[in-house]
Amino acid sequence: MSIRLSRVSLDYPGGFRAVSDISCNIGQGERVAIIGPSGAGKTTLLRLLATAMCPSSGELGLLGVNPWRLDRAGLRRLRGRVGMVHQSPPIPPRQRVVTAVLAGRIGKWPAWKSLLSLAYPMDIEGARSGLARMEVADKLFQRCGELSGGQLQRVGVARVLYQQPDLILADEPVSAVDPALSDRVIGELNREAIARGVTLVASLHAVDLALHWFPRIIGVKGGEIAFDLPPVRVSDAMLADLYASEAAHVPTQDNQPLEVAPKGIRRRPLCY
Repeated sequence: MSIRLSRVSLDYPGGFRAVSDISCNIGQGERVAIIGPSGAGKTTLLRLLATAMCPSSGELGLLGVNPWRLDRAGLRRLRGRVGMVHQSPPIPPRQRVVTAVLAGRIGKWPAWKSLLSLAYPMDIEGARSGLARMEVADKLFQRCGELSGGQLQRVGVARVLYQQPDLILADEPVSAVDPALSDRVIGELNREAIARGVTLVASLHAVDLALHWFPRIIGVKGGEIAFDLPPVRVSDAMLADLYASEAAHVPTQDNQPLEVAPKGIRRRPLCY
């Protein structure tokens, strides 16, 4: 089991409960999309899974262990097995793209190799290969601060692909990416997960991408799980209720919302 959540809650200072009493199991190799309106708790849930935050209550199991029962060295090793794609990648603007990608392996390399790679890239071709999958190989030696938001997001994805983690987490990984490339990015994450048999959990704003690429959809609303179903069982009525607080439309990758009723969501076949 890659992920086990048992009645997990997260309270922020001031008493706001971002995640409330969530129970869920995600098996090895599963690919899961988390959808829901802004403020639903999607990012908080992913931060819990990335061990960036500790639950206020409940039990969290990650890759077979409870991360908060490990010592510092054990937690560091566990984090090295988890790859996180951020909506806004925390990459220094003066860092070169090649270095940013190679940083994905720092948790696995010995200290001397990690330090040396900061000064002189140790695996230029490996970094180039990951960037090519994201169609940004031409940015290899540019500084990250020179990239657009969408290009920087793709560099963040390339870093996780290069890392080859046992668990891939992605928080709105295509929010700044051109719609024409969104399928490419989400497709590469799915292909990576399938090829290596690892677990992929992604929060997505674009419902059509979620329904198209993921065999399991978890709808989150108000910090709670509203539904947990295969895409063919996610009805238009469920989606309308999930996004009722935002609008009468369901968000899509091209920012042109599709009406839920009466015509329903225009769906594409599920891809693998």
